Amino acid sequence: MDYKSLLDKEIEYLKNIPIDRIKDVVSQIHWNLNTGRIITSGMGKAGQIAHTFATTLSSTGTPSFFLHPAEAQHGDLGIVQPGDVVIVFSNSGKTRELIELIDLIHNLKYGNYIYAIVGTKTSEISIKCADYIEFGPVEEICPMGLTPTTSTTCMSVISDLIVVGLMEKNNFNKQKYSKLHHGGYLGQKSKN
Repeated sequence: MDYKSLLDKEIEYLKNIPIDRIKDVVSQIHWNLNTGRIITSGMGKAGQIAHTFATTLSSTGTPSFFLHPAEAQHGDLGIVQPGDVVIVFSNSGKTRELIELIDLIHNLKYGNYIYAIVGTKTSEISIKCADYIEFGPVEEICPMGLTPTTSTTCMSVISDLIVVGLMEKNNFNKQKYSKLHHGGYLGQKSKN
């Protein structure tokens, strides 16, 4: 197995991430957030990226929650409130549970802004959202070209860039960080 070429392939796709789109979406999210929170969602591996994104946002001063799209249909939709910004993750942009979630949020009539992080802008998900960041299409480095690998790497990096962009716009500094991290290595390091 040539791991170096696999790494190089993922790096090439990362180099094509649309930085200007990320800047625009970060500005829009910051503007639209007001007193709301960020709700993230996705299925499968994309959902795991969305969950990590939500916890990282919360730990850096932007209150966020992960909403499982299937559980939303069984009462968890109540987590969505007026003023919340929703960010959904899907490589294909065709994930049925996410499409249904977007429709359910629109039906609440709260006026929530919904953003998509997708592999293709022509997908049903991106069309239903207020805006999107398109990172693909990408070729998964899995030998079968199926297992989410390259796509989840792109989603993760885009998430990191959004987190850091919002930290800057919110003037989130070391002092604020230390208030949210009381224990562990990072908590100790932030107090120095």
